[in-house]
Amino acid sequence: MVSHTPFAVLKSAALALFLVCGAVPTISAAQTAEQTVKFESEPLSIKTAKGETHTFTVELALTEPQLEFGLMYRDRMPADHGMLFDFGTSRPVMMWMKNTKLPLDMLFLARNGVITHIQENAVPYSEAIINSGGPVDYVIELNGGIVKKLGLAVGDQVTSGTIAAKLGK
Repeated sequence: MVSHTPFAVLKSAALALFLVCGAVPTISAAQTAEQTVKFESEPLSIKTAKGETHTFTVELALTEPQLEFGLMYRDRMPADHGMLFDFGTSRPVMMWMKNTKLPLDMLFLARNGVITHIQENAVPYSEAIINSGGPVDYVIELNGGIVKKLGLAVGDQVTSGTIAAKLGK
């Protein structure tokens, strides 16, 4: 026998609502963030101590949401691309790889664009803190292995429109 008490009807309605809502596809946090966080891009070059110049196209992380989101959830990135994080002022910086699928090389830069520290092949999804080793103004993230492949090193000079604008050039 089926009970038609108000409580039984309410219980059945709640179960039906739960089942219907559970079947509706949901938008993940990654999809939502990718739709709302947009990045401009610009050319960037790195001149090595050997006099070689390597050019990249970098997306610019300038706002708080952009700085927080960075390259998270990306499945791939062209070899000559990356991201330039501009922190607005010189300060110690701590990065991590949470929700980042790609291994990355991180180049930490002084205000004048000189590389002061490098972290090669940061491990995808790691929550280990990657420290700048002192105050920096910028971080560049490139595909893991690029630093070794191109022979990039501490002391190399980075130039871009963003860096030049801060130097008044």
